[in-house]
Order: sequence, then C-alpha cells, then structure tokens
Amino acid sequence: MSNENITPDQQGKLKVGIGAYFALFFAVVFFSGIFGPTSASTLWIDAQISALNLQHPDFPRWLTSWVKPLLSSIDFTTLNGAFGKVVTGVSQVDDALKTTNGTFRGTGGSGAMEGFLFAFGLIPSVMFALAMINVLEHYGALDAARKLLSVILRPLLGIPGVTGLAIIGSLQSTDVGASLTRALSDEEKITAKEKEVLTMFQFSGGAMITNFFSSGAVLFTLVLASGELAVPTTIGACIGVIFIMKVFGANLMRLYLAFFSDKNEQENNNDEVSEKTIKDNK
Repeated sequence: MSNENITPDQQGKLKVGIGAYFALFFAVVFFSGIFGPTSASTLWIDAQISALNLQHPDFPRWLTSWVKPLLSSIDFTTLNGAFGKVVTGVSQVDDALKTTNGTFRGTGGSGAMEGFLFAFGLIPSVMFALAMINVLEHYGALDAARKLLSVILRPLLGIPGVTGLAIIGSLQSTDVGASLTRALSDEEKITAKEKEVLTMFQFSGGAMITNFFSSGAVLFTLVLASGELAVPTTIGACIGVIFIMKVFGANLMRLYLAFFSDKNEQENNNDEVSEKTIKDNK
C-alpha cells in the first residue's frame, strides 16, 4: 500500500496487518543475504545435507536436493546474477594458448568512457532493487518497518524505521542501499539530515556481509604450523566490530550535523532576513 496520499497524522494511526509484517520478513531475508551462496547459514545447511547423505546413503536425494536452490531463489544477489565473461587477452604457454577472461568492461579503460561502462553495469541491480521495493511497499512492508524499527533506529541512529530496508539491503549490496535511500529521499519519507546519516552508515564498511564473506572469511580457515588458528578471533566478533563502527560513524555525522548544520542554517536565515530588510528599506 502506497503512502503518497497519507498525511503524517494518518500515518501515526495507520493499521499494519499480518500481510505487511510477512512482506517485511520476506524483505529482510531477501535483502540481508542470509541465504546467499557464501553466507554462513547456506554453508551450514549444505554441510548438514552432505552429512545426512554420507550417514544414510540410501536416503532419497530428491528430498534434500531442492532445499539449497529454493533458499537461493529468495536471495537478491543470487537472483541479480552476474554478467558473462569475455576474452580479454591471449598468451602462448609452451605449445598451448592461454586465454584471460574478464567482464564486458575489458581492461585498460579510463576516463568518462570507463565511468559510463561502470554506471551501465549498475543499471540491472538498481532497477531490480527498485522494482522489488515497490512490490514490497505495495504489500505494506515499509509501513511495518516504520512501526517496528522506529523504536530501535530513532535512539540508535536518529532515523525513522522506514529506512530499515535500506540499511538491511546495504549490508549485502551498496547498489541496493543507494537506490533505496534515493527512493526514500525522492518520496520525502526522510529529511536531508536523515539521508546524510543513513548515507554515512552505508559508506562505512559498505556491503559488509558480501565483502567480508567473499574475501575476509577465508582467513579464518588458515592454520599455523603449530596447529593453531592463524586468526585468533571469530567471524562473529569481526562482523560485530564492523557493525559497531558503522553505527559510530553514523553518530559522528549526527553530531556534526547537530553542531554545524544548525549553525549554518541559522546564518543563512539571518542573511536572508538582512537582505530582505535592506530591500524593504530601499
């Protein structure tokens, strides 16, 4: 259900049904990456299925073969997919030819043309994210997020609960977070200050879950010669530190806006009043 024709007073009395909460739950699962191809939950489920097949060789495989594909079908990154590879280079190794593959952007690009191709590659992600958020908004997911998450996000970050989906989406994809933030700003559901705080939260450690599990998590599998783990901590502790620093950065922006933004606005208002007074005197 869209809120374009709902006044602030009506929004406070807006009733949120069970369908809206279900849509919010689906949105959280879809944008959070909890069932992404490299997420801890997906890897755990895959390990349990493999262990089950080893322990019970006669167990029908078709009873478990559908689990992982089904879970992948409710993940944004999986459905968003990726561009195919093209040959970017050819070299000869002994008597064989070796090819190097890359994206459609190729190699060695620069300037405005490289920037155009980079922006062109973002179009599918942004369009898909905006399409999904419009569908979820129709079923009341944003209303449910506003009602549930405001009590958490207001004291924590100083932003309304309607930004919850943008925050969740930004943990998996910077494109999702940016497009949802832009949509909230264009629909005037957040103020300019709230947009800056939300942007700061996303900018610090962008796409935290995707980037960490695709590149940093492999470090936790390394073992020293003594048999001890090379990284003396846990994945959860690292994720927690990153998230805490994201919250810290957003609150630094809140502090800056509280001290300097209000002062600048007051000076601008004083300048406008002075200019108006001078014109009236003339």
